[in-house]
Amino acid sequence: MILLDTDHLSVLKYLDNPKCVHLSTRMEASPETNFATTIVTVEEQMRGWLGQFARRHDPLKQVSDYEQLANLFDFFRKWKIIPFNIPAAKQFKILRNQRIRIGTMDLKIAAIALVNDALLLSGNL
Repeated sequence: MILLDTDHLSVLKYLDNPKCVHLSTRMEASPETNFATTIVTVEEQMRGWLGQFARRHDPLKQVSDYEQLANLFDFFRKWKIIPFNIPAAKQFKILRNQRIRIGTMDLKIAAIALVNDALLLSGNL
């Protein structure tokens, strides 16, 4: 299984973007056909849209934000979403204790990949 991190999954939301075309082409050419993402990515994407609502107080300006939030649900409906479960939480604690210098959410995604023996497609070194 190949897990896509939040940045890579975000690229796939914008079909006209050349990065989307490039990534989609590489995925189609891959011998691995089992692609997924994590519930942490879902959380990050939702937090972004919910932040939009907090910044816009005019309900008329929120209409497009709600449309985009609905589109986000449609987008994720097509993906297999891997959970952050007890084994992933334990792995996260191990990684955290190693003082690896990446953000909390990226570390959670890495923990999910490790406990699922998945290849993680990430921009993080």
